[in-house]
This record gives sequence, C-alpha cells and structure tokens, in this order.
Amino acid sequence: MDIVELARIPKKPVPGTAKGKMYKGFWTPRHIVQISFAALNVFLGIQFWFFVRALQEGGTGPLPPRPAGVEGWLPISGLMGVVDWFASGDLNLIHPASAILTLCFLAIAFLMRKSFCSWLCPVGTISEGLALLGKKIFGRTFLLPRWLDYSLMSLKYVLLGLFVSAFFLMGVSGIAGFMGSPYNQLADVKMLLFFTEIGIVGIVVLVVLVIGSVFVEGLWCRYLCPYGAMLGLVSWASPMKIRRDVHTCIDCDRCTKACPSRLPVASKLQIISPECTGCLKCENVCPIKDCITMAPTPKTKVNGRQFALVVAGIFLAFVITAKIAGVWNTKLADEEYRYHFSQRDNPAYSHPGR
Repeated sequence: MDIVELARIPKKPVPGTAKGKMYKGFWTPRHIVQISFAALNVFLGIQFWFFVRALQEGGTGPLPPRPAGVEGWLPISGLMGVVDWFASGDLNLIHPASAILTLCFLAIAFLMRKSFCSWLCPVGTISEGLALLGKKIFGRTFLLPRWLDYSLMSLKYVLLGLFVSAFFLMGVSGIAGFMGSPYNQLADVKMLLFFTEIGIVGIVVLVVLVIGSVFVEGLWCRYLCPYGAMLGLVSWASPMKIRRDVHTCIDCDRCTKACPSRLPVASKLQIISPECTGCLKCENVCPIKDCITMAPTPKTKVNGRQFALVVAGIFLAFVITAKIAGVWNTKLADEEYRYHFSQRDNPAYSHPGR
C-alpha cells in the first residue's frame, strides 16, 4: 500500500466528508419499525389466542374479537386469494386480509425492495436476534462455503417453484374451490393449533432452525423461505437500489462485511440482487457521507427515516383502505366458526393436498 492509498483511509470521520452521526445499536429507524411490528404480532397473537380459547371452551355467547391481522400468517391462502381475486373479479371474504396483506407486501417489495423481510417480518426479526445472540456468544456467526451456500440458497426458489406449479395444476377453478374449502375456512385456527399442539417432529424442526440460526445468520430466510424468494424476485424490478459512489469510496470494505446477505457491495456500482433486503446496514456502517445510499436514481437518495415512513405508510394505506372498503374482516360469523371448529377432525378439514 503506497502513501496515496494510506492518505485515502481516514482514521476518524472528516467533517463535511464522513457522516457526523452514525446509528448505533437497535435505534436505527429499521429496528424501531421491526420492534413495533414484532409487538403488533404479539398483540394480535394474544388476541387470537383468546378467540380460539373461547372456541375450545364452547358456549353460545359472542366470541372475543378476532384480529384480522393474523391472516398475514396465511401466505398460501393469501396468494391463492390474490389469484382468485384477479381471476374472478371478486375478493373472497373468508380470509380477505390474507389477500390484502399479500398484495401489500408485494407492493412494498416492488417499491422498497425486499424490505418486508428485514423491516416487517417477525420471523426475520427473530432470526436476526438469534444471529446477534450467536455473535455475543461466539464473537461471530459462521459462513458456509460458497458452493454450499449457493446450493442451499436455491432451495427456497425450488420450494417457490413447487408452489407455483401447484397453482398452475389446480387452475382457476381449483383455486376457487380451495378458497371455499372447509380447510381454508378454518386455516387460521389450524395455524395457531399447530403451535399450541405441536408434535415432536415440529419441535425438532423448530429447535434445529433456532440453533442453526444462532450459528448461521438468516438460516431460514436465506435458504428455505419461499415467500422471501417470491418477494425477492419482485424486488428485482424495484427502482430502489443500493448505490455506491466510486468517487468518494475509500475501499474500506465495511459495507460488504456488514451485509447479512453476503452481497459484494464494495465492488458494485449498484446492488440489484433479489437477496438484498433493504436493511441499510451497508449504508449505516459506511464512514463516508452519501457514498453508500439507497436511492431510485444516482442523483437521489432515501435516508433511513424516509425509508421507514414509506414502508410503514404503504402498510397502513393497504390496511386502512381495506377497512374503509369493508373487506378487511372475515364474513364468517361466530356460529360458523363454532361449527367449523367442532368439525376440525373431519377429513374434509384436512389440507386438500393431503
């Protein structure tokens, strides 16, 4: 390294060149949004648990309020609901919020990259927390060899391909039949019962994923999540990209090292990979002001606060619009839920693919 190269590496932030203030710890705008949405999911989960508990106890009185937001945990119903909506022109009102939220997350992916995964998804938040625990315990997380890493990354796209193939095989009429099936009418309750009545196989799988996520950052998200794969492919068309200014870059490589998706930020003019989750970690660690930016064009930029407002704003716009239009809550009445719950062990309520 010659004297000129040494002179380009600032020991401390230079006023007017480096960032005067960098986000620390968990108080970036992204982490605030993450924690808020994680708390929202806990609140919705508790509400829904009381609803299902009332179903289990029987009775004839009004059931506790059922939070429609739990339908965000029904991705298959949501995707099929969107397809059925576009095919028929009418939104199926059994689990309408699942379709609304699916469209919302697709819109976020197109406009703000795959930020659902790193800003809103509670599974992504838990995964990130487990990786942080691994760094606290071992001082680092572990990287798989490139050949194994790329091979495993393909799994989520394979799973997505299987789901898409199943949709094509079902056809429009088959999807419409699924939407009205006994299974789909009780899918939200079955989803909760999977966790409250989980078997030994489910426990083993969860334990493996949890322990694996402590050692390998984003184990589920990086290798196995077909929903994230779908959002990543949509984000490929997003105008929002991580951009690097080669004129001010000091080649410190901090951005690449900070990227949880292992993307070569320091060697690219812009990042268009479907693996980019818009987490802004590369921007936050860069010591040079406006060298690494999230921007729709090279001459514009979106800072963390603006990014947070747009992501949260899109989410709220979809939810509020659906509520105003009267298509947020299920059409199923309490007595219908009681009937379906009483029949939950009937083979007709098994998954149609089984």
